[in-house]
Amino acid sequence: MPSRFAIRPFETHDTEAVVALWRSAGLTRPWNDPYLDIQRKLDEDPALFLITECEGRPVASAMFGYDGHRGWLYYLAVEPSLRGRGHARALIEEGERLLLERGCPKLHLMVRRENAQVIELYRHLGYAEVETVTLGKRLIEDDPTGVPSTH
Repeated sequence: MPSRFAIRPFETHDTEAVVALWRSAGLTRPWNDPYLDIQRKLDEDPALFLITECEGRPVASAMFGYDGHRGWLYYLAVEPSLRGRGHARALIEEGERLLLERGCPKLHLMVRRENAQVIELYRHLGYAEVETVTLGKRLIEDDPTGVPSTH
């Protein structure tokens, strides 16, 4: 890992910077309130919510989860001007290490099909497409109008 940045767990004072990062990376959607997603992660397992920091500010994030069967990776984002400098790789490797410590045998992630550049990044890091169909069902509506909350 290059010495110009450090990995650390997310802290609540990082919230605005991380939400801005997710927005700049195109990860947010109107039906998902990013503030609620952060709070839900902090309530569940905050040690698996990581950021890289440069000059005292968050510039990349990754949110990992483990359900006892498999791990998941969400919200991998790197500030656009800093891509290609090892942030994503460092976060993924640290998340994999933390999941292995918990006995996690495999890690899955979801990427939107149109995001070919990110798919190539994951392939380069040893990930392969798995022959499955991902289905989802919304159990809690963050905001049915799609209007982002004000925080």
